Amino acid sequence: MARIVGVDIPRNKKVPYSLSYIHGIGLTTALQLCKEANVDKDARVQDLTEEQVVAIRNAIANLGLKVEGELRSQVAMNIKTLKDAGAYRGLRHRRGLPANGQRTKTNARTRKGKKRTIGLGKGSAV
Repeated sequence: MARIVGVDIPRNKKVPYSLSYIHGIGLTTALQLCKEANVDKDARVQDLTEEQVVAIRNAIANLGLKVEGELRSQVAMNIKTLKDAGAYRGLRHRRGLPANGQRTKTNARTRKGKKRTIGLGKGSAV
């Protein structure tokens, strides 16, 4: 496996698809990185030379991309700023609900978690 910005990318996939395993790099950016580093986009990761891997690392630095830990911390800080400011979106983040206006009566299970029935619960029936 090639290790780029702290992530072991899959060896048997083509380079752009492997690069998209890095948080903050999608397919479009991965293709742009391949072009910048002069790496064939149809090549497999296992066929890359060490110089090509270094060229990809340098291309990520040259484009000024925030990836992995730096990007995650920036997103966390943005959410914290929304919470501290008392913004509506910050309130939704605090409550664990969708922040962008999606319906919550039926969907939103990803954000709300497992369905919990509210009622009498267990107890002896009189």
